[in-house]
Amino acid sequence: MKIESKFGGATFAAIFFLLLLAFSFPALAQTPPVSWSPDKLINGAPCVFRYKPVTRLKSLTGSFLGKQVFFAFDKTNGIWYGLAGVDYDTKPGSYDLALNGVEASGKKLSFAQIVPIAKGFYRTSALSVPKKYVEPDPADVARILQERDLKNELFGKVTSSQLWMGNFLTPAATNTSSEFGSQRTYNGKRQSVHQGLDYRASTGTAIHAINSGKVILARELYFEGNCIVIDHGQGLLSLYLHLSQFKVKEGDTVNKSQLIALSGGTGRVTGPHLHLAVRWQGSYVNPATLLGIKLP
Repeated sequence: MKIESKFGGATFAAIFFLLLLAFSFPALAQTPPVSWSPDKLINGAPCVFRYKPVTRLKSLTGSFLGKQVFFAFDKTNGIWYGLAGVDYDTKPGSYDLALNGVEASGKKLSFAQIVPIAKGFYRTSALSVPKKYVEPDPADVARILQERDLKNELFGKVTSSQLWMGNFLTPAATNTSSEFGSQRTYNGKRQSVHQGLDYRASTGTAIHAINSGKVILARELYFEGNCIVIDHGQGLLSLYLHLSQFKVKEGDTVNKSQLIALSGGTGRVTGPHLHLAVRWQGSYVNPATLLGIKLP
């Protein structure tokens, strides 16, 4: 009895203080944490943020690493979700995901979630390619610069509407041969980062769209060879390189898993294969990770 009387006042004061804090800052007390997949984020990783509010929201927007995150509502489980990505050059550390919402009553909601980002481990590889892809002549340089401007223009546009639906699917029924993010040396002279995922695909292998969207590019480029780019909306693009034949054209709307091309060995390659790349608002992210994320 003496112990209870000794600590009872302190315990009551602590409880009273917590209740006072909750009533003074209701948004803080009621704000549930944001979750994300994959659970551990590294540089070069795409991700999906999930947020389940305690009150019904009319809208939700976010900002992460200086870029807008578009959120959509899944009525099945009452969760808002948004795709995002971590640039390959992002340094390890803690970064804010800022969220702004509007409740059904019209009241505004605003808070930030700390998101830790770790350093990923990526391999190093060396390749041999024709000399013109390492030391292009002046005419090729002019073409390369022109194509760079074209890609910058296309990649710089962000379609706010969501064109993709559900999980992303593999583009070819084959195994992968080279990972995303490896440091590459071409002919021992030039280093670059492998910005996609390579599939073992002999010439003529069927290539399918990893999700629904709109074809914004389908043409032959210097380094990429025959190349298709699909806009999935909200700043998310998928790129299919080194193709031998197109099955779609620029401006076409495509469905998930639709046949879009046949694989080949065009452009800067060591042999026939499919190079799949994924960009989120200017940053190349790991396609393998995106293919493994579960989405509504």
